[in-house]
Amino acid sequence: MPKDGFDMGGFYAALDGQRVAKGLTWKEVSEQSGVNQSTLTRISQGRHPDVDGLALLLAWSGLDAAPFLPGGNPPEPLAQVVANLRADRNLTPADADALAAIVKAAYEQFRGRG
Repeated sequence: MPKDGFDMGGFYAALDGQRVAKGLTWKEVSEQSGVNQSTLTRISQGRHPDVDGLALLLAWSGLDAAPFLPGGNPPEPLAQVVANLRADRNLTPADADALAAIVKAAYEQFRGRG
């Protein structure tokens, strides 16, 4: 969570996660979202898009801006990942549970480092 300013790195990582999950190239993200490819390149470099570009990307991705804002109150990351796995229509409940167990084990191992 950023202390001041929009967490562009975190937003880009989440956006990339959406892109990968949908099996798209950045060009296809540009076409589907209505955002210029140059804007996506600037975001990848940590630079901020204009408000319209940000709004289009939030709408396309379904992401909530709050976790990337100063003072934002995002849900616990592990809870969010597990909920998203369970909501994925491409996974059976058993598959989602298996993936969640892997993520939980990795999270426990790496949590508290740094």
